[in-house]
Amino acid sequence: MKYATRIATFSLAVGLVTAGSVFAQTAKPNSQAALMREAKITKAVATKTALEQVPGGKVRSSELEREKGKLIYSFDIKVAGKSGIEEINVDAMTGAIVAREHEGPKAEKKEALQDALGQGVPGTSYHIVGKIAAGGEGGWDYLIADTASERLYVSRGTHVMVVDVARDSVIGDIPNTPGVHGIALARALGRGFTSNGRDTTVTIFDLKTLAPIARVKVTGRNPDAIVYDPASGRVFTFNGGGANTTAIDGATGAVVGTIDLGGKPEFAVSDGKGTMYVNIEDKSEVVAFDSKGLTVKHRWPLAPCEEPSGMAMDRASARLFAVCSNKLMAVLDLATGRVIATLPIGQGVDASAFDPATGLAFASNGEGTLTVVREDSPDKFTVVGTVPTQRGARTMALDAKTHRIYLSTAEFGPPPAPTAERPNPRPPMIPGTFTILVLDR
Repeated sequence: MKYATRIATFSLAVGLVTAGSVFAQTAKPNSQAALMREAKITKAVATKTALEQVPGGKVRSSELEREKGKLIYSFDIKVAGKSGIEEINVDAMTGAIVAREHEGPKAEKKEALQDALGQGVPGTSYHIVGKIAAGGEGGWDYLIADTASERLYVSRGTHVMVVDVARDSVIGDIPNTPGVHGIALARALGRGFTSNGRDTTVTIFDLKTLAPIARVKVTGRNPDAIVYDPASGRVFTFNGGGANTTAIDGATGAVVGTIDLGGKPEFAVSDGKGTMYVNIEDKSEVVAFDSKGLTVKHRWPLAPCEEPSGMAMDRASARLFAVCSNKLMAVLDLATGRVIATLPIGQGVDASAFDPATGLAFASNGEGTLTVVREDSPDKFTVVGTVPTQRGARTMALDAKTHRIYLSTAEFGPPPAPTAERPNPRPPMIPGTFTILVLDR
């Protein structure tokens, strides 16, 4: 991931254009009213057809949507006294049944939580509920939520801010982390780790006191993303300048190995079972490797997704979400390595997240939007919201306990005049305006 002072600084002209694109994505032609006018079969007729397939059932939720070019009524039908939900899809043009799927108790529980959170209706999910005025100088990159301690760790160029999200205030700081990109947390070890890109090191710190414990030299230039893998007890830095990853024993701080990734790594995730997955930005692919044996297992292309950055995982369904610079989110089946779905997202994306409790995936876009994608089933995904945020808000953290989302950004001034050395200068950050946006339902 790149520093926000470099990547989150769209020109004012681009900001105006992308603001228009936000409204285009939620424009009336795709509204329920417009789709209803297009449908040849009324909702009442489609409902009757669906209920005939499930004797004794009642419609729990319904939606008219466009799926693979077809206009479809989708019904979730529940039978009292029986576990699970029947999903029935009816063609809105012909009235024919086009699909039927039984969703088990786990999926039913997820549906119930979505309804309780107000996410059962497209476009009614997240919005800005607060702003944490963190201030301070310098750029920013990754941020990560620690649900157990109600803290948010935010990288700030040469130090890491620690925010108490219960009080919305900065409560601590981890200094002397030059060029810091990311933060990894290992609660079982009571340790945190920062990737310091400028001096090719990792700072190990105490999660309770924030005091530094050790400094470790890694094996590749510019360590960027950093992830703790519980299966191996190792911390992995993904080194943009070295095209490799360094494995560090989380308990001892010793470097235990290096893996050549064959390209520039971006963000990575662990499946918790001994396999790590990382986006390779310049190759537009995902590399899977063994976190214990330190060997590459797979290389999977992401086409048509290009230049992937953020990554998230649904461990239960073995699905990987990669967000790409050409305004696409790619969903991979980890059993096959195939891209099974692509979804439109906003411009300037940098981060992705997945909430296993709600089945929602997110893409934070520098144009000033948050794309919300619902996992209807392991093979079906729907964009259910494009939430206005703020220009430059492209780095994100999800609190899986509260379901809140945190986005980092700032205010920007006008760009300086172009020069021969800098033909496309970026607008500067206005000092003291660094802010963390808080989104909730």
